[in-house]
Amino acid sequence: MTHTDQRTMRRVLHREIAGTIGLLTDEHDFRAMRRYRSFTFDDHTTYLRQVESLLKTRASEGSHTTVALFDPQEYAEFCADTGLDPDVPSSRTRYTAELATTGPSLPYEGQPLTDLVPDLIDEAVRQATWEYASTLLARLGACATCGEDIGRAAFTRASALLVRILDTARPGHRHLVCSVSSTPETLVAVLQADEDTYGTTQLDEAEALEFTTVLALGIATRSTGGLVMRTSAPGNADTVYGWRLRGDGLEPLTAGEVFDAYCTDIESGELIAPESNVDYTVPPDLGEPGEGTAHTH
Repeated sequence: MTHTDQRTMRRVLHREIAGTIGLLTDEHDFRAMRRYRSFTFDDHTTYLRQVESLLKTRASEGSHTTVALFDPQEYAEFCADTGLDPDVPSSRTRYTAELATTGPSLPYEGQPLTDLVPDLIDEAVRQATWEYASTLLARLGACATCGEDIGRAAFTRASALLVRILDTARPGHRHLVCSVSSTPETLVAVLQADEDTYGTTQLDEAEALEFTTVLALGIATRSTGGLVMRTSAPGNADTVYGWRLRGDGLEPLTAGEVFDAYCTDIESGELIAPESNVDYTVPPDLGEPGEGTAHTH
């Protein structure tokens, strides 16, 4: 085999290698990494520009790259737990490889970094919300009366409710938001659902898991909360309706209550001007009483 053939084969193999880049998305995290002498960047804007250039180069060569959220505090803890020197590039590589399987990450598909960074942060929030809600559910333990696992029963109940909501929804794109005020901070989960050409609902599994877990937490802890859905279809006005959490079920909101919920700023409480071509209405019947069938713990 000639030297030229060997170089060609290496280039082919290079394209077969999937890579992960740990990204410091904000100035605060970037400054935290500058305490390591082996981290040679001194300007966050230049750093982001170089990362984007590398991503474009790899994509032009046919290489697949995953972008992961690099957290300096978690990196320091990872190095302490594994006995690695945090001021060595290979340690950052080890941590980044770990992120590819356990941390928030997104594939690079040619989008500008200004679009990818917000999506990556949203993914991190989504994962953190799911992990926190799952932990709270697991801590509820078993019912003192019947011995049933409270968290598991609530998750089963939430799954059934979500299926009914999607089954009774109008055709088109569905945007669902569930909020639960069971903790010092309100937990919010978002789910997008579409139909394929055969009428089958298409969901992102990770989104659906997080959404169901947050809804289950509200059910299990009898918390204040609710669920609002917006459906959109070409040629029709968008429809918005929702429910409040009540017992282990959902109680329909009136059209006026939906309007108030949808047209109020969550943080300030100020009214938001309603959108045109949007109908605020009552939800379809889910085919069951509000209390459902699960145990009241």
